[in-house]
Amino acid sequence: MSANGKIELVRGYRPGAIGRVTDMHATYYSREWAFDQFFEARIATEFAAFVQRLNPDRDLLALALRDGRIIGSIVIDGSEGDGTVAHLRWFIVDDDARGTGAGRRLMADAMAFCREKGFSSVYLYTFAGLDAAVHLYEDAGFTLAEAFSGDQWGKTVTEQRYERDLA
Repeated sequence: MSANGKIELVRGYRPGAIGRVTDMHATYYSREWAFDQFFEARIATEFAAFVQRLNPDRDLLALALRDGRIIGSIVIDGSEGDGTVAHLRWFIVDDDARGTGAGRRLMADAMAFCREKGFSSVYLYTFAGLDAAVHLYEDAGFTLAEAFSGDQWGKTVTEQRYERDLA
């Protein structure tokens, strides 16, 4: 597998996506943040549930592939609430693909999808310390809306909600 192969973006489910997206999250967050099986199980469960209800008219699963292997993901979950607000989720780029522009391309595709579908705004949750991700969010027009202490991932962190107005 070439670390220098061309990166392709695809929309929609691909075989192995549930396992691969879960693996990228579990590996990174275990190594960098000491998140454990609680985190991995939650990612696997919630992402699998999303994939099962994926509605291409309201939801986006975009994957970055290199040499046919999934090296990044981003989701727009548009099925919540009244359908005018989208939730950006499961945004990650594999270790060996960071710095390749894959994250920026995934983000651009997600924002294009939001505009195509007429969402008025999009939001995401992250936590303090994920500086590279926050830089991408801010470059894409997101601003910090709130910060609070939370433990939804099995460990107490300063959670952050970012929002972007699309109107």
